[in-house]
Amino acid sequence: MINHKFDSTINSDFAQTLKTRVNRYFQENQVSRNANQEMVLKTLSALGIYLLPFFAIIIFTPSSIPLLFLLWMIMGFGMGFMGTAVFHDSLHGSYAKNRNINFLLGASAWMLGADPTIWKMQHNVLHHTYTNIEHADEDIQPRFVMRFSPNQPLRWFHRYQHIYAMFFYCISTMLWVTIKDFSKLYQYKKLGLIKSGSTFYLKLGEVAIRKVTYHLFFLGLPLLLLDLPVMLIIGMFMSMHLVAGFVLSMVFQPAHVIETSDYIDTEETKIERNWSVHQLMTTTNFGMNNKLLFWFTGGLNHQIEHHLFPNICHIHYRKLAPIVMETAKEHNLPYYHLPTFSSAVAGHFRMLRELGSGRV
Repeated sequence: MINHKFDSTINSDFAQTLKTRVNRYFQENQVSRNANQEMVLKTLSALGIYLLPFFAIIIFTPSSIPLLFLLWMIMGFGMGFMGTAVFHDSLHGSYAKNRNINFLLGASAWMLGADPTIWKMQHNVLHHTYTNIEHADEDIQPRFVMRFSPNQPLRWFHRYQHIYAMFFYCISTMLWVTIKDFSKLYQYKKLGLIKSGSTFYLKLGEVAIRKVTYHLFFLGLPLLLLDLPVMLIIGMFMSMHLVAGFVLSMVFQPAHVIETSDYIDTEETKIERNWSVHQLMTTTNFGMNNKLLFWFTGGLNHQIEHHLFPNICHIHYRKLAPIVMETAKEHNLPYYHLPTFSSAVAGHFRMLRELGSGRV
């Protein structure tokens, strides 16, 4: 069981000042912390980009192979868009005040082949609470072939990880919709996050049913209705996931595995750092002035604001960023940000190369 505790007395003035200023922003502007009309439009856009190409494939059954691949790849982009802009906020409980709305939109994870409960344990509980802390943050957990932290074992082949990383990033959602949720289910039972006995087996059955339903719908229907070779249809299905894996990895990875990132490896229960300051030390923004990037990444190019205020809908992050930046500056704390998306991606791969060489 993970028992790390942050020291709230350290830099408590920063945490309190920031909280007060953010609360004041919403009060003075009389706006909700949750979704607005722009967010609803974004939700409909994401759903459309993901599902409309699939319905076109099923209903019109195009005969053009290149067109079919294009439609599947657009679905892959839509899948990534859905992940960052819809179910991410809803599973954080920040999309709406109404829990039923959050639950309904969070169920969109099922359409992506993921289990929302397991995702919340990995992302909301372990990643957000223990960002870049060894043996606690699952996003940097050793995957043997990858070295995401200077505190992890260095193997000879890691010197090439900046080259082969893209392959594993692209297949990440393929692993997600097949084996990942099952492996995490057993892991979380060992950690005590999921109870043993009937609770565990009920959850196991639930995950299995959702996986089967997802594959029957998104793979079974095309196999049934398209007069094409089975392997070609499977290849198209995989092309969707290659695009989705690429999109999601390029949004999430540069935020925490980059040259400015701080890492902690300790067996001590108490961490001598305020949790809010820890988020500043381990997180990086990018492309903050790019409105198109903000739209399609679900505001996750503002990862600092997201990690500090995961209970606030991402649609407000661009307004909150100057408040966070100014408050951090006043308290002599860092606010890491890169000018463009491409500079963040480049920085991430430089960090992979440094980690792989053992220089960090």
